[in-house]
Amino acid sequence: MARETGDSVRGRAPYLPIHKRPKLTLPGNARVAVWTIVNVENWSPAGAMPRTVLPPPMGVPLLPDVPNWAWHEYGMRVGFWRFLETLTARKLKATFAVNGTACELYREACQAAHEAGWDFMGHGWVQKPMHKVEDQKSAIADTIRAIREFTGKPPRGWESPGLTETDETLDLLAEAGIEYVADWVMDEQPLPLKTRAGEIVSVPYTVEINDVVISAVQQQPSDEIFRRGRDQFDRLYLDGKTAPRVMAISIHPYLTGVPHRIKYLEMLYDYILGHEGVVMWTGAEILDWYRTQVPQDRR
Repeated sequence: MARETGDSVRGRAPYLPIHKRPKLTLPGNARVAVWTIVNVENWSPAGAMPRTVLPPPMGVPLLPDVPNWAWHEYGMRVGFWRFLETLTARKLKATFAVNGTACELYREACQAAHEAGWDFMGHGWVQKPMHKVEDQKSAIADTIRAIREFTGKPPRGWESPGLTETDETLDLLAEAGIEYVADWVMDEQPLPLKTRAGEIVSVPYTVEINDVVISAVQQQPSDEIFRRGRDQFDRLYLDGKTAPRVMAISIHPYLTGVPHRIKYLEMLYDYILGHEGVVMWTGAEILDWYRTQVPQDRR
């Protein structure tokens, strides 16, 4: 019988409730590990935009789509630098999810992230769903190569554009040496995923504390990232007393880097940093912690 599309998804992560897993302990008995993902993307003005803020006039899509392309471009010219200032002022390091082509296209921003010690993570070659990539293996290899040439080392993590994966994406990532992914938003602790090349770890990501969802999709008020982020943290902090949790904050320069939203991101960080029992890590640091806590033969 031919395998149906999606058949491999459930088999990669067998169901295991959080209260039945091996006990995890964060350093100093911390309750929550928080990681920030700054997404930097290449939106080609030659094609349709990954998302839009303005509908096409008279309902007719036009190319080039200058206003929606420029909406995103603003983030790299202005918004990114607000992120850098916000995080640097608080001595925080982000995980830098970057399209391979963006390493040269936005070289100064990528260099600033590298100099700040941010952890580079693959985010596709360009901002396109993996289902639309003709040769995923080559696109993954090209992205890894671009990041390795820019930073001196290959990325350990991967976040697919739009969190998209085909049935073979995870296998190709593992075969290329990727150690963790952020596409599987189904848990509050890291978990192993099965691939034909062995194990790859899912580090908890978010579609809730994510400015694409909050600002672009749901079009919530400017302060929503603070209000929702605070409530998310409060519950994770409470539950983390018995089993540590991971909280992700996913941001894009063109969305949260704008003047009317940036202060609410700053407020969220200050609120979190006002609590004891919190570690502010990168995705790679969460991966390394998980591996020391749960040896492979116990997963």
